[in-house]
Amino acid sequence: MVITGIVKDPIYIEHKTGPYHPESPRRLEVLYEMLEGDEVAGLFEILCPSKATREEVEYIHKPSYFDRVAATAGLSYSYLDPDTQTSEKSFDASLYAAGGILLGIDKIMNRELKNVFALVRPPGHHAEADRGMGFCLFNNIAIGAMYAIKKYSIDRILIVDWDLHHGNGTQHSFYSDDRVLYFSTHQFPYYPGTGDFPETGKGKGKGFTINVPLSVGNGDAEYCRIFQKVLEPVAELYRPQLVLVSAGFDIYFKDPLGGMKVTPEGFAAFSQILQNIAERSADGKLLLTLEGGYHLGGLCDGVKAVIKQLAGEFKTGHLIVEKDIVEIGQKADNTIEKTISVQKEFWNCF
Repeated sequence: MVITGIVKDPIYIEHKTGPYHPESPRRLEVLYEMLEGDEVAGLFEILCPSKATREEVEYIHKPSYFDRVAATAGLSYSYLDPDTQTSEKSFDASLYAAGGILLGIDKIMNRELKNVFALVRPPGHHAEADRGMGFCLFNNIAIGAMYAIKKYSIDRILIVDWDLHHGNGTQHSFYSDDRVLYFSTHQFPYYPGTGDFPETGKGKGKGFTINVPLSVGNGDAEYCRIFQKVLEPVAELYRPQLVLVSAGFDIYFKDPLGGMKVTPEGFAAFSQILQNIAERSADGKLLLTLEGGYHLGGLCDGVKAVIKQLAGEFKTGHLIVEKDIVEIGQKADNTIEKTISVQKEFWNCF
């Protein structure tokens, strides 16, 4: 029985970013080529998305910003900020990217699939309500979370963001909202400069933002230790009805934009932990979407490992969780202690 869906469409490759931009179409080309290989054959169902509507995008983004992105359609190159380019079909690609997440949520919530990995671009987690930034046009994961709240009347969604960079746009989308618990591990201080320990939410959302800012050099065991010591106890109390993941592969140990040491086995282990969280309270409902990752080999190997783990075919990810977490993961203890010292005001598991 196939339990995993993969969102895939050639429109995502039509978002052109120039010959030297790290967020290039080649990122998806190598992933789509990998999907044809024997190692993952038969493990997933391909999902072909439709466009998100204007109304759905405006769950998160202001109408004036939607119009700004729409105005780039058909133009060879435009800039939303110095890092964030658009081309002729970028507006369409961004609507299909958000739409791919919405399709995945429908498949999961209707129990047609257990989990989904949306291999889409442009990425989304930096996009703010009124502006694009950090290679991101529309905030795909945030739009998806609000879609799930509105369409399926759920009120406890966990978003986990393991990208190298803090998801400022996602954090700000739900900073005053207790229906979404946002948990982020990220290199700090680093772009975009947000995501320090004291950023915990405000109003009704106070305590529903958990930031774990990290120095360079953390690897598989450190991340697993953080997830087990901080994320799992909170998730046990929060009892999410849906788990969403901003999956950035720029924490891979050879990524040109990062300073972390994660391996493909680590990505599988993270996925295993999140599957376990989803199983305990959400009947396994788990969706991941692609964010960063700029070493093509590492991106390909990492995504492959995640797909195999989601489909129940990865055999070694648990070894990191059970063995190396104790032997090596103590490096993360200081960060864990700082996170807990801030979060214990809100979560009685600490």
